[in-house]
Amino acid sequence: MALEQRAVEAAGALQRDHLRRCTFRRLSIARRGATPVYTVDCLYPDRAVPIPLGDLDAARGICDACVAAHVFRPDED
Repeated sequence: MALEQRAVEAAGALQRDHLRRCTFRRLSIARRGATPVYTVDCLYPDRAVPIPLGDLDAARGICDACVAAHVFRPDED
C-alpha cells in the first residue's frame, strides 16, 4: 500500500511540473550550473517577434491559460 501511494504522489508531482509541449515556445538557458535556469519566450502567432514570458515558473501560468489549443501537441491533452 505504501508503495502505491508514493507512486500516485510522484505521478501527481510530475503532472504539476509538466509543461505542455507547444509549437511556439522557445526555451533558452539563462544560467548554467547545478540547477540551470531557463527563460521562456512565446513566438505565437507569427514567430517573428518573441514575447518574453520569464522563467519556467512564471511561464507555466501563462502557457496553461493559453486558449490557442491548436499550438499544443495532440498527445498532450
